[in-house]
Amino acid sequence: MLEVSGLNQFYGESHTLWDMELKVPEGSCVCLMGRNGVGKTTLLKSIMGALPVRSGKITFMGQDIAPTRAEIRARKGIGWVPQGREVFSMMTVQENLRTGLAARADKTKEIPERIFELFPVLKSMLQRRGGDLSGGQQQQLAMGRALALDPKLLILDEPTEGIQPNIVSMIGDVLISLKEKGLTQLLVEQKLPFARRVGDYFCIMERGRAVATGKMSELSDEIVNKHLKV
Repeated sequence: MLEVSGLNQFYGESHTLWDMELKVPEGSCVCLMGRNGVGKTTLLKSIMGALPVRSGKITFMGQDIAPTRAEIRARKGIGWVPQGREVFSMMTVQENLRTGLAARADKTKEIPERIFELFPVLKSMLQRRGGDLSGGQQQQLAMGRALALDPKLLILDEPTEGIQPNIVSMIGDVLISLKEKGLTQLLVEQKLPFARRVGDYFCIMERGRAVATGKMSELSDEIVNKHLKV
């Protein structure tokens, strides 16, 4: 569904992504892993169109989307849950969710009921401001907002960061349920047990490059010790 090939990215004169390669098969969950500062978030922002790329291709459903604007990529069906959640703190939960409807292909104005089935707490907090929610509730809101788009591909940047264990478990349940219904996923994840639970494939980055890839069942202790241990 998604293929990144020969992708190069710069911050000023600093070369941050070096001929990056990544494949996300349709219907799978790919976990993007690596130590801090290796370029994981930069890669996700490049895929989403938040950062322009110097060279390379980003192919989504057979079309190179690298030249297109971020809003066009959203309309094509790419949902985004950013690191730190980035909910609109002064807007209500309902208003936050409605922002996710703007790029829907079917132009619906109604928040899908399945979002409340996945995240029941949001239905009881529709009139509360996003900034008044706990971290775990904000993460559910950020995911609900991305799902309101009705995406074909869901991209998540560290969805378990700073979240209490029971909510981490619930997020895992949600991602597995969504994958079983056919939603393709790409997520950055630092928690190894969580990645092993939800992921089908892994891609480990170092210094802006992919250095190890494979099925999650192939993620050995040797690979973890070499590329992930701090």
